[in-house]
Amino acid sequence: MIAIVKKKIHVEDIVQSVQIPEAGGIDIFIGTTRNHTNAKRVISLEYEAYEPMALKMMNEIAEEARSQWDIHRIAMVHRVGSVSIGEASVAIAVSASHRKEAFEACRFAIDRLKAVVPIWKKEFFEDGQVWVENEESFKGSS
Repeated sequence: MIAIVKKKIHVEDIVQSVQIPEAGGIDIFIGTTRNHTNAKRVISLEYEAYEPMALKMMNEIAEEARSQWDIHRIAMVHRVGSVSIGEASVAIAVSASHRKEAFEACRFAIDRLKAVVPIWKKEFFEDGQVWVENEESFKGSS
């Protein structure tokens, strides 16, 4: 399951999509909207994506994870539109026979997604809004 959605992310569906009898471990990352950035109170976030390219790159990340780790299945779902405090904006699940591979592949997937996938975040504050630069993309991640 690789998807970009406009409504609430259902984590249980993502977990079920990677769950198979051969999997001894499933690692899950859920990125949620926090209520602050530095000292400023965040009211909500909004995400935009260049969806065709984002989906292509998310599939490439999944293939790269499969080539580096012995994993069974991987799912990545990112939300676009407005995301309220406490709601999930991204969820990744990876199943593998052993936990180490699931953990490492999941960490790789979220780090790569944040670094290279064309999804942009706008933070809304009480006194305005700002588009957020993705710092990971400027650290030479490739």
